[in-house]
Amino acid sequence: MGWYIDTLKEITEHSYWISRQLQAIFKCRIMDSAIGFAVASFAGYIWQVEQHLQAFFTLVRQWYMGETARLFLEDADLQDVSIDGSVIRAHACAAGAANSTADNEALGRSKGGFGSKIHALCDALGMPVKFLLTGGQEAECKQAMPLLENVKTSAVLADKAYDTNELRKWLKEQGIKAVIPPKSNRKETIACDYWHYKERHAVECLFGKLKHYRRISTRYEKKAMNYMGMLSFASVLLWLR
Repeated sequence: MGWYIDTLKEITEHSYWISRQLQAIFKCRIMDSAIGFAVASFAGYIWQVEQHLQAFFTLVRQWYMGETARLFLEDADLQDVSIDGSVIRAHACAAGAANSTADNEALGRSKGGFGSKIHALCDALGMPVKFLLTGGQEAECKQAMPLLENVKTSAVLADKAYDTNELRKWLKEQGIKAVIPPKSNRKETIACDYWHYKERHAVECLFGKLKHYRRISTRYEKKAMNYMGMLSFASVLLWLR
């Protein structure tokens, strides 16, 4: 993750200079004759930051596809894992990707409107491990097995949305304890370790932390890969805390 840290430092240095220039310009602490030079220099630094960001996001897009998950798995506390989904509203500018469709870019319509759904898996400490992105109308239970693939854990904590016979059978075959409360309309009684289930708050807290970043709480990217890149970037920031 060294290149992440180096790039962040460089962006931070430019951002600090820009903030000082803005303070000087808008608080009129520089003479009129120097305003033109300051604005020109400010525009130059804006261009430099933009170039760094473009290169950075290119690396993020190339890197997020499995690489972040592999690194997170190495340090994750997999005593138990929690999974959940959260709908993200998409901005109007997220529509209309060239040479693509809404389905290909994980955009859809649900009760929450036009948007996407993040399916997340976190470790016992609430740190992000894996993500999947689908349209907002997609059921969470269908993404559980892809999320849990290649994850060696002893227990999976999830809410009632994941209470399906198929998932319970798959978890049993994998030797994983299913800490999932049964739906109220189930005919047979299924036991649930509700004491252990209390730890599922970790994934809810994870979504709360991720949505502090505006680029995550609202989707502005047309391409699903770009949005996943931002999601990976935000996850790295959480791991670096």
